[in-house]
Amino acid sequence: MGLIKSAFSLLIFQPLLNLLIVLYMIFPDFGVAIILFTIITKLATLPLTKKSIESQKAMQDIQPELKKLQEKYKKDKAMLGQKSMELYKEHGVNPAGGCLPIILQMVFIIGLFQVLRLTLDTSPEALNRVSELLYGFIENPGTPNQIAFGFFDLNSPSIPLAIVAAALQFFQSKMMMAKTEKEQAARDKKNGVVKKDDEEPDFSSMIQKQMLYMGPVMTLIIGAKFAGGLILYWTISTIFMIVQQYYVLKKEEDKTKS
Repeated sequence: MGLIKSAFSLLIFQPLLNLLIVLYMIFPDFGVAIILFTIITKLATLPLTKKSIESQKAMQDIQPELKKLQEKYKKDKAMLGQKSMELYKEHGVNPAGGCLPIILQMVFIIGLFQVLRLTLDTSPEALNRVSELLYGFIENPGTPNQIAFGFFDLNSPSIPLAIVAAALQFFQSKMMMAKTEKEQAARDKKNGVVKKDDEEPDFSSMIQKQMLYMGPVMTLIIGAKFAGGLILYWTISTIFMIVQQYYVLKKEEDKTKS
């Protein structure tokens, strides 16, 4: 456990901390530094998030066929597993393909949040910790100015910004869901499938619809308690994800048309 913690600190936490401090030294507004820090780190993890979105999209695309297999072989689990693997192979889908990118992103996000929490902490212990972790060629800026853009307190919770972050997360989830529903309707029309009004939605659809609302609500509740600097990072990160998601989905749509 100690080895993992040391590796995490050396490979993720310390480099991110030094990056944020360098940005603050170049742009002496901690809010601007956080925004640039968010953009740079999101660009660095772009391949991971792109892979995760593509994997999620691929799994959604084969859900109708997977559902048919589940109905057909519901009494034969071994055959269901075999046929499911054949379906994955046929469509070039790895059911675990989205897991590793998500795990790596979560490790990275934990590092980002720890860096922001430490740099927003004005206690002597936190300042000493920052000083210890700075590389020798990077100057210690001392206590950063907690007021960003001349008015925004990075160390205090911001309910308005938490609301914005929650709304952006809802929009991001809705965008993915609308795309999925549109494609499903197109497939049903092509295959002559008529959906009954009293037909029960499948489990994945139910979960997706629940998360459409639960995710933003949780963001609002937690974000309202976070320091403003943390929710600022979360907001910019979500905007970046929306743009990236739009680009990936648009690319997939163009590929389908061609």
